[in-house]
Amino acid sequence: MIASHAGVGSALTDGYSLEVSAKAIPALIEAAPRIAPGTTIFIPYLPSEDNEVRLAAAATVRRLGFVPMPHMPARRIASLAELQSFVARAVAEAGVERCFVIAGDTNTPKGPFPDSASLIDTGVFERAGIKCIGVGGHPEGHPVMSEAHRWEVLARKCHSIESRGMAPLIVTQFGFDADVVLAWLEALRQLGINHPVRVGIPGPAGIAVLARCAAACGVAASASILSKYGISIGKLFGTAGPDRFVERLASGLANAQGEVGLHFFPFGGIGKTVSWVDDYRIACMSTLGH
Repeated sequence: MIASHAGVGSALTDGYSLEVSAKAIPALIEAAPRIAPGTTIFIPYLPSEDNEVRLAAAATVRRLGFVPMPHMPARRIASLAELQSFVARAVAEAGVERCFVIAGDTNTPKGPFPDSASLIDTGVFERAGIKCIGVGGHPEGHPVMSEAHRWEVLARKCHSIESRGMAPLIVTQFGFDADVVLAWLEALRQLGINHPVRVGIPGPAGIAVLARCAAACGVAASASILSKYGISIGKLFGTAGPDRFVERLASGLANAQGEVGLHFFPFGGIGKTVSWVDDYRIACMSTLGH
């Protein structure tokens, strides 16, 4: 299965990142010895958790030797003062140098920030010493923006981040169709947007869990798409890993589409995701050795 694309597949898993909520920090601590130092850990914003919990999670991530990257959802930030306080404390208490800036999943802004661009435009991040800003990429489209508008907004945000002396990073939502991601990557590069990309990917998990997460996040998961991923709708009690997705992505990247890595959503548990990465790397190395 890994076959001729073993080298690209192995490179994809080098320097992968993980999505780890504050409540999953104990699982991260347990798996930490098997995760490379310096791995970027995205800390999502959960409405059930307050800023103190998120800051404590970021500090723990840093103590473990990893790089914390908290989510900053524009529509859930009540004021400029709250934004300034959180970023300043994240830098001081957890050595945060990277933030993932998103619009957020609520329709009505809690404060003065309607979208991610409005957060970037405050200048808060670069003044606090943030060096990298992540923004969302949407291979499957966007619920309220046309394709042309989507590309224009992404290009504008990346330019704004660069002009402020920070490095842009594009991170996609998880998906099940590698061909859609590859087509999006090709379009991205043809537009001259050459910043690093992290492709969102589910870690190994129960099929029912994957289907439920896809529905909750608005991810396309028709029977045909899931079949390409290696999932049969008739077998909801099984477990599925991203083997087929990663191999297809690796084969499509054989001619390179700039810097591309993987960002794992460990729906089946952090330990299972780390074990999958280890097994995949071993298989790649074994193939390359022949």
